[in-house]
Amino acid sequence: MAATEASNSQSVPVSLDAPSCEDALVHLDNVRQVQPDIIETEKAQRMADFFSALSDPHRLKLLSALAQQELCVCDLAAAVKMGESAVSHQLRVLRSQRLVKYRRQGRNVCYSLADDHIMTLYREVADHLDEQSAF
Repeated sequence: MAATEASNSQSVPVSLDAPSCEDALVHLDNVRQVQPDIIETEKAQRMADFFSALSDPHRLKLLSALAQQELCVCDLAAAVKMGESAVSHQLRVLRSQRLVKYRRQGRNVCYSLADDHIMTLYREVADHLDEQSAF
């Protein structure tokens, strides 16, 4: 059974049923090989929280603006066409996951991406999605 998921006005087929093994045979050598490197539950939860912060389109729009340059809250609000209060709320979420940082400049607060890891993550995901749209 297949469904269609709309993303940026393009249709991408999505299978609702994941393929699985026909024979329920566990390959113990493979299991033993990967088990030592499976992340601990606590780290998995932190990673899930991190990705949850990235799961909102408004926050991703803010990140896309900040991937270009540092911006104050009022400039960010104008750039993404949101109210300053809504932008501030979304920035708090991003700051709580250390995705953005801020500095005071007089009476304004300027935001930027927290570090190069965030820029790399943002660009890699954007590039990955651009590659998929070529199919």
